[in-house]
Parts: sequence; C-alpha cells; structure tokens
Amino acid sequence: MSALILVVFLVGAVAAIPIAHALLIAALAAALSSDRVPLDLLVQQMVAQVQSFPLIAIPFFMLTGALMMGGRLGNALISVLSSTVGRWHGGPAQVSVLSSTLFGGVSGSAVADASAIGSLIMPWHRKLGYPMPFSAASLASAATIDIIIPPSIPLILFALSSNTSIAALFYAGILPGLLLCGGFMVACWWVGKRKNLPRETSTLRRAEMVRNLWLASPAVLLPVFIVVFLRFGVATPTEVAVLSALYAGGVSALLYRDLSWRRLNAAIVEAGVATGVVLLVIMASSAIGWLLTFDELPQGIVGWVSQHVTTGWLVILLMNLMMLFVGMFIDLPAAVLLLTPVFLPLAHSIGMDPIQLGIMMVVNLAIGLYTPPVGTTLFITSSLARVKVGQTVRAMGPFYLVALGVLLLVSYIPAVILK
Repeated sequence: MSALILVVFLVGAVAAIPIAHALLIAALAAALSSDRVPLDLLVQQMVAQVQSFPLIAIPFFMLTGALMMGGRLGNALISVLSSTVGRWHGGPAQVSVLSSTLFGGVSGSAVADASAIGSLIMPWHRKLGYPMPFSAASLASAATIDIIIPPSIPLILFALSSNTSIAALFYAGILPGLLLCGGFMVACWWVGKRKNLPRETSTLRRAEMVRNLWLASPAVLLPVFIVVFLRFGVATPTEVAVLSALYAGGVSALLYRDLSWRRLNAAIVEAGVATGVVLLVIMASSAIGWLLTFDELPQGIVGWVSQHVTTGWLVILLMNLMMLFVGMFIDLPAAVLLLTPVFLPLAHSIGMDPIQLGIMMVVNLAIGLYTPPVGTTLFITSSLARVKVGQTVRAMGPFYLVALGVLLLVSYIPAVILK
C-alpha cells in the first residue's frame, strides 16, 4: 500500500496536479486497493486532524501578516534599513535579509515575505544598478527565515503532528533564525566587497530616518511581545495569535491610519484563502500519514535503520538527506505533515528531542524553498527581479553554505536550540 501511495503521488506531482489534490488521490487509490481500510474511518481521520484548537492560530497569524506587511509599515522599514545598512558593502542585499528577519516576526510565511518585500526592494535595487540575480538570491534565501523564527506556520503544523509544545518550538527557533540572519548578512558583505557592488550613496536625512524608525517600530516590537507572552505563560499560542491580529489592526488604524474597509476586507480574504489551502493540505496529509501508519511503514523504517545503522550521527545524516530531497519536490506544509510521523519514531530511537527534530526538519525544508526544481521563493524572487531562475541559482552558492552550516549546528549540537 505504501508503494502504491508513492507511485500515485509522484504521477500526480509530475502531472502538475496541486499537492493537496495529488495526496488525496493517492490516499483514495490506496484505500480502494485494500479491503482492510474502511473509507468512513479514513474520512474521520481527515476531519479529526483539523478539529484542533491550536490550528486557530494559523488564520490569525496570517491576518496579522496581511495587515502589517502592507501600507506604510513596509515602506518605513525599507527606508530605515536602506539609509543605514544600504551604505555598507553588500548593504542593499543585507537590507533584504534584515527586512525578512523583522517581517518574520509578523507573518510566519516565506511566500508572503518574498512577495511583499520583493515588490518593495527590487525597484530600489534596480535603480542602484545592483545585479538582479544576486538580489533575487539574497531575498529567496532570507525569506525562509520567516518560517523558523516565531510565529511560524510550519512549526505549528509540526507541533500538531508530534504533540509537542508550540511555545517551546517557537522559542527554540529564535537562535537558528538569528544565526541564519547573521550568516546571510556576512555572505552579502563578502560578495559585495569582493565584487565591489553598488551601494546607497544618497544624503542621509536624520529627521526622515527617525520618523521612519518610529513608524517601523511596531514591526520590531510585535515578535518581542509574542516571545515574552509565550515564554512567561501570559497567553497560549492561539491567544497570542488573536492578540497579534488585534495589535496589527490597532496599529494600522491608529498609528498608520491606512486601514480602510477595502484593505481590511482584502486582508481577511487573503488570510482566509491561505488558511483554506493549509487546511486542505493538512487533511490530505493526515490521510496519507494514517495510511502509512496503518501499513506500519514508520515501524519498518525504524526496524531497518536499527539493524543497519548503529550510530546516532549517521541516523541524523540520513534523516537530513531525506528531508533535503523531499523539500526539493514537495510544498513545505505537506512535507512537514508527511515526514513527522515517519521520523518521530526514528528520533525517539536515538534519543533525539522532538523539539530538535522539529527545528531540524523546518531548516531542512526551508532550504528546499530556494532549491530547484520546485523552490517557491526562488521562482517568486526571480520573477520579481525579471531574471532567469538559473541565473538566481548560480548566485545562491554563499547562501547554501550558510544554510547548511546552520543545519549542521541544529542537527548535531542540541544546545543551539534546547535550553
């Protein structure tokens, strides 16, 4: 049954069928091929997976991002960073990295980050005469920081699948996200200095910078509030998501005064559609996961590894290689939901903490977002930069090295994420 699921899913993926639909078709084909699987039980498993209180956090975090990333906030933040960091070697690309890190504490979505920041930064880079393939590469990689630092939609999905604490996962993702930010900035500086890339040279107007810094401060404070509220138990992750949406609405209405009824309606629709896509992926993935568990695939993998691989570091290496491979072909939410039930028993067998597994998995799959052939942020930023995907990939080298370095730290040094 597991083999049939894999074959049908791969055929669907090659035929360009949406991932959620391909998963549903594979689940239905496997269920119909076996007289041991009651269809009504399969449907119950799909529905039960989305009847979860923590899932309410997803639409509210998405609404927060839709409200905060539009309007005057984005322009103010880009203006502050471009007038300061933009003057350094590799500074224009570093603005992309810092913007993504700061917006990461708002949206929790790499795709939203790449689209919103790219539409603001790419025209500025083009005006400076910046090499657009490198511009696209820096943003494609930096946008994935969004899904590692809190709030993170993939970490919520991992917590749902593994029955671990969302708050603990959010807290554990902070340092790896900051390491990626620092590493990407060093990569931008090194390339900028070596190639003497253009920098911002306009006159620095301090009054305007202070004004923009004041306008951008809510974006910096929101992730701090989220971490503090979760760390000290002031609110649950779901309550924090609701408070974040109220905060974003209040700031947009009272401070920026750019929250019209049309923009509010557009933000709600955007969050609703995005949530619907995620829920469909959750239902389809839960059906596949249940069938694989019913077919005892996770137990079989654990048994095979136990017999043939005797060292923990080698098991971790094999898990990383499999995650990197899967992340190149499958959308990140679906990959998290499919891989978690497979790798969780394997992690338990070598004494790995589920929190470490969750961060390791998301860092792995984040690399897939800017790796061909299906890299989502790679295609988005290449389109915004008006360059070929191959040109962007050739500029990705330093960012791949940084990401793999952070992945090694997360995989083999638990102290990086476990406190």
